[in-house]
Amino acid sequence: MADIINLNDNKLLRPKSTDEASTLTATLVPDEQRVDFWPQHFGSIPQWITLEPTVFAWMDRFCAAYSGGIWNFYTLSNGGAFMALEADDDSNEPWSLFSTMNGNGGELSAEAAGIAACLMTYSHHAMRTECDAMTEHYYRLRDYALNHAECNAIMHIID
Repeated sequence: MADIINLNDNKLLRPKSTDEASTLTATLVPDEQRVDFWPQHFGSIPQWITLEPTVFAWMDRFCAAYSGGIWNFYTLSNGGAFMALEADDDSNEPWSLFSTMNGNGGELSAEAAGIAACLMTYSHHAMRTECDAMTEHYYRLRDYALNHAECNAIMHIID
C-alpha cells in the first residue's frame, strides 16, 4: 500500500531562497495559446484531461454563488501553472468560499479562489495518480500561494 503524503504538511516545504520567493510571478496566457495550456504543462501526467473539470467542481463545492464563468490560464515563473476566474471589470467583488471539510471560509479575489481550487485539484490528483510531476505542480503553485497577498485565506480554505 502506498504511503499517503499530506501535501499541506509544513514539514514538506522545500527550502527556497528569498530572491526566488520574491520574484515568483504569474503571467496570463494569451487567448491564442489557451488550446495548448493543458497538454503543454500537464500532458505527461496520467488522466490530465480531468484536471480542468475537477477545478470547476472544487470551485462549485467551495462557493455557493459559483455557476460557471470564464477562466483565465496563468503560467508561473517557476514552471507552474493554474487557472482562475476572470475578474469582472465592473466590480472586484470577492468570492465567498467555504470548506465543509474543515469549516473554514473567507472572501477571496478571483485569482485567490482559483488558486485554492487548483491546489485542491492538484493535491488530490497527485495522491490519486501517485505522479511525481503532479506533486511538483502542486508545490510550484503552493510556492506562489505562500507569497500571495491572500495567502492566509487560501491556506485556510485548503487546510
